[in-house]
Amino acid sequence: MKPKVVILCGGKGTRLREETEKKPKPMVTIGHHPILLHIMKHYSHYGYNSFVLCLGYKGEFIKEYFLNYIDRCCDLQLNLKDGVKSVIKDQKGLDNWDIIFADTGLETNTGGRIKRVEKYIKGEYFFLTYGDGLSNVNLKELEKFFLQKGRIGLVTGTRPESKYGQIAVGSDSIITGFKEKPILSDYINGGFFVFNRKIFDYLDENCVLEKEIFERLSREKELALFRHEGFWKCMDTYKDYQELNEMWKNGNTPWKVE
Repeated sequence: MKPKVVILCGGKGTRLREETEKKPKPMVTIGHHPILLHIMKHYSHYGYNSFVLCLGYKGEFIKEYFLNYIDRCCDLQLNLKDGVKSVIKDQKGLDNWDIIFADTGLETNTGGRIKRVEKYIKGEYFFLTYGDGLSNVNLKELEKFFLQKGRIGLVTGTRPESKYGQIAVGSDSIITGFKEKPILSDYINGGFFVFNRKIFDYLDENCVLEKEIFERLSREKELALFRHEGFWKCMDTYKDYQELNEMWKNGNTPWKVE
């Protein structure tokens, strides 16, 4: 049985308010599709097709999108008199996904959302990611590394560009060069995780995964790092949204899979 993919979709996206006033952040579009669909297609490309979506803020938009997915993607025939609807376009292009829509609360923290979907995780381990990050991380290699390390959790580490240019200066205070937004030397949390189901023993309804849980796992040496040197970008702000859509417009889409 392949592991399930849990996606955190419940936050309010306050730093992207221009787009999230009327819809949840995972439904903000990159190109023609919600960023959530891009993320799910990434997992599906590697054969992981069973999803648990942790819903919260405006979660009904996400439900409605997928409940009407066939109507949106296929040619339909409708008999107006009896209301019978049938698909008349070949469905081979449709994704064979199994999706659980789990209401995990409006104000619930990340650890609490994961705890609330424990009943849906039947295997020994599962993937976890956020509903706002795009990457070309090799998920098969991620899973393989997790199994090799034998720890409770695995975090993908990535090195993003600095938000600022860097100045090189000599001992005489004379500038010797500039670097426009260099790659940072330290790794940050890239948001693509794998967890053994033992993680549920650490979680409660109110905990924050990235704070007390990660701190405890780190102290117990139960958290491994998978270094990803490829593409990664989080849609955290409106500027990120604009940059990702500009990349799509220009055909520069390293996260896209066929």
